[in-house]
Amino acid sequence: MTKKEPSEPRCAAIIGPYSSGKTTLFESLLAATGALNRKGTIKEGNTVGDSTPEARARQMSTELSVASTEYLGDKWTFIDCPGSIELIQEAFNALMVVDAAVVVCEPDAAKALTVARLLKFLSDRKIPHIIFINRMDSAESSVKETLEALQGVCEHPLVLREIPIREDGHVTGHVDLVSERAFRWNPDNPSDLIEVPDSVQDREKEARNEMLETLADFDDTLLEELLEDVVPSTDEIYQNLTKDLQEALIVPVFFGSALHDNGVRRLLKALRHEAPGPAVTAKRLGIDLSAGTALGQVFKTVHAGHSGKLSYVRVWSSEITDGMTLNGNRVSGVYRMLGSKQDKAAKAGPGEVVALGRMESIATGALVSPTREEKTGGTPDPLTPLYSLSIHAQQQSDEVRLTGALAKLMDEDPSLSYEQKQETGELLLWGQGEVHLQIALDRLRSRYNLTVTSHRPQVPYKETIRRSFSQHARHKKQSGGHGQFGDVHLDIKPLPRGSGFNFANSISGGVVPRQYIPAVEAGVRDYLHRGPLGFPVVDIAVTLTDGQYHSVDSSDMAFKAAAQLAMREGMPNGQPVLLEPICQVEIALPNEFTSKIQRLVSGRRGQILGFGAKSGWKDWDEVSAQMPESEMHDLINELRSVTLGVGTFHWKFDHLQEITGRVADQAVAQHSERGT
Repeated sequence: MTKKEPSEPRCAAIIGPYSSGKTTLFESLLAATGALNRKGTIKEGNTVGDSTPEARARQMSTELSVASTEYLGDKWTFIDCPGSIELIQEAFNALMVVDAAVVVCEPDAAKALTVARLLKFLSDRKIPHIIFINRMDSAESSVKETLEALQGVCEHPLVLREIPIREDGHVTGHVDLVSERAFRWNPDNPSDLIEVPDSVQDREKEARNEMLETLADFDDTLLEELLEDVVPSTDEIYQNLTKDLQEALIVPVFFGSALHDNGVRRLLKALRHEAPGPAVTAKRLGIDLSAGTALGQVFKTVHAGHSGKLSYVRVWSSEITDGMTLNGNRVSGVYRMLGSKQDKAAKAGPGEVVALGRMESIATGALVSPTREEKTGGTPDPLTPLYSLSIHAQQQSDEVRLTGALAKLMDEDPSLSYEQKQETGELLLWGQGEVHLQIALDRLRSRYNLTVTSHRPQVPYKETIRRSFSQHARHKKQSGGHGQFGDVHLDIKPLPRGSGFNFANSISGGVVPRQYIPAVEAGVRDYLHRGPLGFPVVDIAVTLTDGQYHSVDSSDMAFKAAAQLAMREGMPNGQPVLLEPICQVEIALPNEFTSKIQRLVSGRRGQILGFGAKSGWKDWDEVSAQMPESEMHDLINELRSVTLGVGTFHWKFDHLQEITGRVADQAVAQHSERGT
């Protein structure tokens, strides 16, 4: 390979499913580049990534970690992204600014699906990416089986870059398919160059030919050489690999063991020689650099307590300096990051990733420049909320502080949201799952000193009536001086589902003066907040048909009270019935699991309406169903458990439906116990 000139600072994301070992790889990359004198471990809780209390308590990444380093004269920033599917928004946001991504997975064909959503995201946005099969030093590992399974979930051809050398059933090294050199792994140290073992020479030639044939699909010159049995030069092969990776036409595959640093330096060299630079990435993103002014993109926001707000920025052009004004905000500090460690700098140039202090009005995804223009860099839309908890501050005096803290959490993580539920009066916190929300509650406690209690949200049941009836009521009160008198006759009937409430009057002869009729309607509406079953009443029509008044004692208040009394006494006679909200649910999942959805939906009193191939997704289905809202609280948990964690859904309220029997009785009893 020809000698490489130093490049502009580049950035790569380390992504992968939970427990794949990506944080260990992140640590190994930093150690191999000299950023660390000693690697930390997840077990000991001393890694550069996962430095927050929430991460260390769970021994998993709960937010992305950024670390800048150098390797062979090139500046690099690596971003370690959370692996939990519930925290995938963090990874999506970071991937929008990187030059390349390293997808970490295990050597287990059965787990290939766990990277499907990540590979789809990368493919759709043409982000160059490499697969690193981790833990290849385990005896049961199989490159071939894992590669075949991964190809089933990857839209682009996988290109195996090396083959394993095995001794006594264990992988002890690899043969590079381009240079045709063999290396014996040397745990925690660089590999040793060795002769290609006789036992792998045939496999090496076969695998190398497969690699070249794949590359020839994208290069006519190479195709002609192969047809004419001309052996391409090493430089020519590297040039094809670089071009095809940068254009996101292929996905190179490497393997190793992050825990023992096996294959890590080989991965580093591939990134160094083949990953694109920031100018190429900016062009892919459609970012115009022609103005030459300072330009950066915010991909992560952190409210860091004592140090205030930090905005993590990828610089695209010129320089961002301390004290510069960007989008109307004065930069208060430029910091190069090594996990939670901050190294103050005077400026940052193209390609670098830094944290900017006190950019108070700048949101995640914003393009920042001195022109004060509000721009967006195309951050992915927030994920659909899938799980909620009803929350409130343990101390009533903290309720105002709670909403302010929640706003900051949402600034950091757009996949979090909250709402004040009008029907139940609850404050709901929404996210991607139970773990996601528990992490948010932990942050409220550790960062903002807010103790928050949570419970399952109430279902916004309604009620209506099945039969029509008429009701007479008189409100009469005499206590000296003017009394109170109102007399009404009401006809009450059910309406078709979704009609809401309708009020009319058929008064003739002035038996109820016109000025009191609005008070009758107001009295009826006040009653509708709580019917005989204890829930809001909907889908009824009330008509004022007759009544009486007193020239002295009648008033708005009296007729309002009379209307309320008529409703209260009459509604139990209308055969009240409970209504539960039914949601339209679109479930997306790999088609190998579609057969399991019938049991999942029917077990939650749901009904499948149909299913078909999910548009734009290879071997995925989309199942359309209707399901009671009361059965959807933990739907995402069960769905993930039967789909290796990758299934998801979208939902919306569809209609109200009558509910009777044991389920209805339980709902009424629970509502009564709450005293609501």
